[in-house]
Amino acid sequence: MNPQSVHQQYMSTQVSTADRLQIVVMLYEGAISFLSQAKEKMANKDAPGKGLFIGKALDIIAELNASLNFVEGQEVAVNLFHLYNFLTGHITRANLNWDVDAVDQAITMLIQLRDAWLQVSQKEKSGEIKENPSISTEPPRNFIGSLKV
Repeated sequence: MNPQSVHQQYMSTQVSTADRLQIVVMLYEGAISFLSQAKEKMANKDAPGKGLFIGKALDIIAELNASLNFVEGQEVAVNLFHLYNFLTGHITRANLNWDVDAVDQAITMLIQLRDAWLQVSQKEKSGEIKENPSISTEPPRNFIGSLKV
């Protein structure tokens, strides 16, 4: 079996068994990873590679933005909406200007967001907070918008 196939099988299993908060954390981790890879491509003056990884990070941020629930999330959802839009513009400008510092700033913001969601996930698992019963408990989809998971 080829290593890439094994990795894809592992990732598919990981996503299909994750709860909604774990999926959000995984999406942040994916965006952070793609931006880190884009920085490497910037250092190597690899324009196509930089564009590919920045595009993947932007796709994840767009999916996070599209998945916001303004009814349940209220002010938090509105704040995340503005933050995701800011990140999208910031990363796009970083891409156009080959600005590694701006990519680092975006990574820092995404790490902070990931860590906050990780804390929420851990508190929910420990029973400190209760899951909202009006939120769907359907299993995750294999496709989230334009992203194949």
